[in-house]
This record gives sequence, structure tokens and C-alpha cells, in this order.
Amino acid sequence: MVFVAGCGGGSTDEPGGVDISSGSRHLDLVAYAVPKIGFDEIIPAFRDTPEGHDIGFSASYGASGDQSRKVARRVPADVVNFSVEPDITRLVKAGLVDEDWKEQAPNNSTPFGSVVALVVRKGNPKNIRDWDDLLKPGVQVVTPNPGSSGSAKWNLLAPYAAMSDGGRNSQAGLDYVAELVRDHIKVVPKSGREATTAFEQGQGDVLISYENEAIMLDKANATAGENGHVEYVIPPQTFKIENPVAVVNTSDDLAGAKSFVDFLFTPEAQLIWAEQGFRPVDPAVIEATRELFPGDIAKLWTISELGKVLGEGTAEENDGKDLKGWKAVDEALFGKKGAITKIYDSGGKQ
Repeated sequence: MVFVAGCGGGSTDEPGGVDISSGSRHLDLVAYAVPKIGFDEIIPAFRDTPEGHDIGFSASYGASGDQSRKVARRVPADVVNFSVEPDITRLVKAGLVDEDWKEQAPNNSTPFGSVVALVVRKGNPKNIRDWDDLLKPGVQVVTPNPGSSGSAKWNLLAPYAAMSDGGRNSQAGLDYVAELVRDHIKVVPKSGREATTAFEQGQGDVLISYENEAIMLDKANATAGENGHVEYVIPPQTFKIENPVAVVNTSDDLAGAKSFVDFLFTPEAQLIWAEQGFRPVDPAVIEATRELFPGDIAKLWTISELGKVLGEGTAEENDGKDLKGWKAVDEALFGKKGAITKIYDSGGKQ
């Protein structure tokens, strides 16, 4: 099967960027920070299609939780793409996204994803290979704040799942996160992109990040100064990152918003995502781009798998049904009373 990717440039907020704003119709995209490099190619490709030829775009990128809260406060938005499902759930509760949003597009309305990776300095001077290596004396780790960043949640779920056997020994996972926060995380940016920038500027020995950010940094070695060269490691056990998209039901152009979301799942768009370092979800494109994603993953943990374990025994407080998926994970780990939230609030104490 042969795929041809559409060519596109940057958005209008970059010098010499491609114009994405012109058109008799208009869509506002509100997304988390990391996929900007993908949308910079996707949007012009969509505008080259019959469905998108007369649709102009405004795009806003930032920390996933912050972006979600902005839309909940009625910042204009037609399509949202967030790092984690709870940031869309917030908009469902606000009446801005339909309850059946997962059923409105393929793959639970998740057009691309990634896995959690470890970015290190060129030559890997600290010999970082797996999660235990982050706890070596003197190793400084950069990862965002889970209070504002969806990527931070994924970053912490990977070692938590690895150390706790998918939540079955939760305390072992929490002990790891507490030591990491207390003794090794010295830089806590707001978003995944800000974390990448901090690492590029020389802060820290290891950046916990999306694989696509790691791929972007690796490609940038060609133009980076010698001190800015990096490489990346995919740990033997890591976590599957799933980044959902949804149509905002108050959109003035629901048909245009839906056509844009539909485009994200086409072979053309799926190949663009892959070329920008994001793992596609279309089976044919996955197979055609397999060589773009090296690494031998022995165990890839998922939200579904972890949520099933962490949600056991929660039925009594939840209308007779155990929590599952992100609802269970957020309740146990990242909500206001979540165990990892408490660890961050206490500076690594339990």
C-alpha cells in the first residue's frame, strides 16, 4: 500500500509560515503543546482537500489541563486535542462536548499517540537504560507538573506501572514516584513542550517525555550546538500514550469541525503524524512506518489495563460500578486526593 503525504509549512505565528487563516469559514483549534509540529503540517494538508479548501484556522497550544480549563471558561473553540481524556471529560461536564464523543470518530476518537521515552545527553554519560537508573545518586530529571500538564501524567504512569506491576503493588509504584520527586526532579515546567525547552537549554540529565518529542530532539542534533546533542532510550516497560480529539458542540461550524476531525484519521494525515514522530493508529500506516519507531518494548502498559486494577472495589461509592480507565486512574493518583498529587504537594513525602 502506497501513501503520499501532503506537504505543509508552519502556521502564521512563525516567520515565513504558511497562511492557515484565510477562508470564508473558520475553525478554532485548541490543543496541548506537543502536537503543534504535527498540526503545522496537518492543517495545510486539510486545506488542500475539497472539504477544507475554504476553512481558515486559528490554533492555540499550551499545557493540556490549562487549555481544557480555558475552553471550559468559554474561550472560543471548535475542535480540541488534549493530552489526556480527563481534559475532555471536563468539557463534557461543562456541556461543551457530547457524552458520546468517543464514538464520533475511529479508535475512541484518538488519531495518534506515542510512548513514554527517556531523553539523555549524547553518549548517555549517566548510562540511563531503565527506570531504576533515574534514581542513581546525582541524576537530575526534568518532567512537567502533573497539575497542569497531561504529559506529566503519562510520564509518571510509565514508571508507576512498571514498578507496581500495573497497580497490583501500588505502594511500590508510589515509593518510586516519591523518591523521584523528592531527590531527582529539580525542574518542573508547566507543559511537555516547556520541559523539552528546559532540557535543550542544558537543565537536567534526563528528560522524561513523549517519544515524538525525543524523535524531534534527535533530529535537531544536526543543527544543535555540540553541547545540545541528545539521544533517547525506550525503557523495556513503558506506557502507551493516547491523545484524544473532540468536536466542541457549541461550534458555529459543526460540519467543518467534524470534517477536520475525520481528516485526522485518513491515510494521508496518518502518514503525516508518523513522519512528525507521532505513532499512527491506522493499521496499514502503522505497518508502513514501523521503521520510524525503533525500540524493543517488552511490556507496553495501557490506561485500560491500569484502570481496571486501580478501579477494583470502587463500586460502592460509584453507583454500584467499579471505576475504569482514566476515571479510576485519576481518582486514585491524580485527583485532588490522589496519591501522586499528595506526593507532589508534599515535595516527595508520603
